[in-house]
Amino acid sequence: MHVGLREYPALVLNADFRPLSYFPLSVWPWHEAVKAALLGRVNTVAVYDRVVRSPTTRIALPSVISLKEYVRPAARPAFTRFNVFLRDRFSCQYCDHRFAANDLTFDHVVPRSRGGRTTWDNVVTACSIHNMQKGSRTPQEGGLRLRRRPRVPTNWELQDNGRAFPPNYLHQSWNDYLYWDVELEG
Repeated sequence: MHVGLREYPALVLNADFRPLSYFPLSVWPWHEAVKAALLGRVNTVAVYDRVVRSPTTRIALPSVISLKEYVRPAARPAFTRFNVFLRDRFSCQYCDHRFAANDLTFDHVVPRSRGGRTTWDNVVTACSIHNMQKGSRTPQEGGLRLRRRPRVPTNWELQDNGRAFPPNYLHQSWNDYLYWDVELEG
């Protein structure tokens, strides 16, 4: 691998020119983007000022690519720990403070020991302090109040929440595709 090429990921857009995912942001490593472009599986929308060469080919590294065929999003978001954190915007639902994902826990509003199920409607994001304070009790019994009731989010809501957490790397060529629905200032 060429030195420094690891720093040239390609933003992946669906065929409708929307990112496949905002959080985590849909990106491919440079070599996957080049391979897909050479095989005709994607359209190259924007390129970096960097090229790679073989004995017979010279290609600019894609910075933005779009799939040629539309990938339909799932009808309902998958119930995962990460998606619960994203639904709750990485905030404890008892104190409303934002935390890094590794400082958060999954909390059952109705404890499992009391028949509570592991579902969208019974699980919230909690910081470790409030999860310990609540223990195997209901929020009321633990002296806590939920900031927002747990519920099933839509895919759109998760994507919208993901926009609030930009990744560490955003190339300028990506801006027109990441915030396509933000009202422009006049």
